[in-house]
Amino acid sequence: MSKTPVRKGFTIWFTGLSGAGKSTLAHELDRQLRARGVPNVEILDGDVVRENLSKGLTFSKEDRDINIRRIAFVCHLLTRNGVPTIAAAISPYRETRDYARRLIGDFIEVHVATPLDTCIERDVKGLYRKALAGEIGEFTGVSDPYEPPLDPEVVCHTQEETLEESAGKILAYLEERGYLAPLRERTAETVVMRGN
Repeated sequence: MSKTPVRKGFTIWFTGLSGAGKSTLAHELDRQLRARGVPNVEILDGDVVRENLSKGLTFSKEDRDINIRRIAFVCHLLTRNGVPTIAAAISPYRETRDYARRLIGDFIEVHVATPLDTCIERDVKGLYRKALAGEIGEFTGVSDPYEPPLDPEVVCHTQEETLEESAGKILAYLEERGYLAPLRERTAETVVMRGN
């Protein structure tokens, strides 16, 4: 019987500005993991969590921290039970991301380092336009700070990389650190099994 390609639970934590491509990249990574036979991948998207787990919270620093701590706790539970987990949330403050790292343990921080100008160009919801006009307060990157990671495990530049390239960098890191069986190993195993 084929061994699972995942060797232990982990959390991929995407951080970056609104419009950086975190959610899009999270779903592409999920697609690629599932294509490699990884079961039960869970995605915690910041907007979805706010709607279902953190409804009523504002965008004050205190409430942002509460929201991120909630996401981190769920990721911790999933990771310790061997579930590959992807979190995609702006998570603007280093201190709270560091808390998530300590709590989760098997934590891979991915900085989706898309420049503000590119995020503004991609602004399909018109949020940056409203924030720049002063209609939205406490908006990350405009009227509220974003503290980029100092030493992330992976950096993705979605303005110049394809989705496949960005996801490939993360998969390569997972293989290198022993979280994911290398694709060549899985391919060789499949050939052996078919030969039996």
